[in-house]
Amino acid sequence: MDVHGTVAEGFEPVRDAFVRNFTALGDRGAAVAVRRDGRTVVDLWAGTRDVDGTEPWRRGTAQVVRSATKGVAAAVPLLLHQRGELDLDAPVSAYWPGFKAHGKERVLVRHVLNHRAGLPVLDRPLSAGEALDPQRGPEAVAAQAPVWEPGTDHGYHALTYGWLLDGLVQRVTGRTTGAWLADEIARPLGLDLWLGLPAAEEAAGRAGRVGRIDEPEPLAGGLRLRPKRSVTAAYDDPGSLTRRAFGAVAPFPDQNDPAYRAAALPATNGIATADALARFYAALAGEVDGVRLFTPRTLAAARTEESAGPDRVLVVGTRFGLGYMLHGGASPFLGPGSFGHPGRGGALGFADPESGIAFGYVTNGFRRSVTADPRAQALVRAVRASLDAA
Repeated sequence: MDVHGTVAEGFEPVRDAFVRNFTALGDRGAAVAVRRDGRTVVDLWAGTRDVDGTEPWRRGTAQVVRSATKGVAAAVPLLLHQRGELDLDAPVSAYWPGFKAHGKERVLVRHVLNHRAGLPVLDRPLSAGEALDPQRGPEAVAAQAPVWEPGTDHGYHALTYGWLLDGLVQRVTGRTTGAWLADEIARPLGLDLWLGLPAAEEAAGRAGRVGRIDEPEPLAGGLRLRPKRSVTAAYDDPGSLTRRAFGAVAPFPDQNDPAYRAAALPATNGIATADALARFYAALAGEVDGVRLFTPRTLAAARTEESAGPDRVLVVGTRFGLGYMLHGGASPFLGPGSFGHPGRGGALGFADPESGIAFGYVTNGFRRSVTADPRAQALVRAVRASLDAA
């Protein structure tokens, strides 16, 4: 296996696991980056940049990271809160008056981030074209009635999370989440990370910058809530919250279409390199080249448990802080203090402040996984083994 990049002494198990992802787990093109205390200890890439192509993956190849986008986008409202511009305990309607319909005046800002808003579905799904319009998604969730009493339970807002967050950010800042992220996070940190791919980067993508992904396989088992109910069974039921949440856009856009990549959907279509994800999470938990995003207080809030237990959408037990999944059975990271977000089908970014680790993995070969892809998990276990052996 022709693997490129570097591994610091002691982190060789990560390289071994990365090779096995290709030889045993079917990866076609991927990259993994790990930072410890802000310093790069793993930076590896291999395979082809297009899942069905022959062009080699290069250092700096970026990919759509699906719901790993959520963890990146969550930093925007948290930084607005940190700056005193957004109150997490205020009703969303205090900033977005048109959001009040159907009893949603009880939806707090924190409910958007901890998946307790009761708005994981749309009674009328958006078309692919409507989903790419920056106003149609927020308008749709503003008109939607909650399916449970806001704040009383949690369920993964697979697609609506992005429109809820973006509608709020637009009204607080006058900018989309993607524009705010570019100006206030990506540019200061020098991240190859976009929520809304610029035309110049799309052109570079055709020359080898942004790879093409394959389409995710259907949802499948592996995540179960004892004793019988599974994500697969829930997804196969057209009336289930699972099916309706993941079907809030129908049909889903072609994720390799330049129009999709140019749109800014804070739940699903971020584009990043593995190093950008690792560098982003390193800057949440500490300082990177003189830049630190979260204060200790904001960091503590982000990874304090807000929701836990059986998830009304994902069926399994999930744990959420403010915008971030927390370490647990459905999405294992390094340890109890880890926080981050997986992307359906493979991508993963997280930080573990206790060990100083920040992690990023991107791939062009999407699999059936929702929260715990076997390839990403193999790499996480290798990082843990490296730390344990030190």
